[in-house]
Amino acid sequence: MTRLASFATLTSVFLAACAVTTAAQAQTPASAMNGLLVGPNQMTLYVFDKYAAGSGKSVCNGGCATNWPPLMVTPGVTATGDWSMVVRDNGDQQWAYKGRPLYYWAKDAKPGDRTGDGLLNNSWHIAKP
Repeated sequence: MTRLASFATLTSVFLAACAVTTAAQAQTPASAMNGLLVGPNQMTLYVFDKYAAGSGKSVCNGGCATNWPPLMVTPGVTATGDWSMVVRDNGDQQWAYKGRPLYYWAKDAKPGDRTGDGLLNNSWHIAKP
C-alpha cells in the first residue's frame, strides 16, 4: 500500500469516528413517554412556572435544587432544536426544553411517579413535549 493510500484510509477512519462522536453529542437529553418528558433514568421531569422562559439562567439553586435536582448537561454535548442549556449559580449547565429548565422531583421514587406535579402553589408542573 502506498503512503497516499494509507493516509487516505486513516483519514476515512478518522472522519467516520468524528461523525459518530458528533451524532452522540447531539442526542436529546430526555425523551417523551406517555405524554411527558422523562430523563435518561426514565424519571419524570418538571418545569417551574415562575421561571422566565428563555432567560438562560436557572432560578432553582441551593436548597431548592436539593428538592428539585436539575437535569444536568454532560460536558461536550451540544443542544439542538427545542433543547438549550441554562447556567446555574455555580457555573454548571442544565438542560432546558423550549427555554424552560428541567428538574426531577426528589420524592419521585420510581419511573412513572409524578408526585411533584402542582406543588408549591401549583408552580411546579410535569414537563411535556
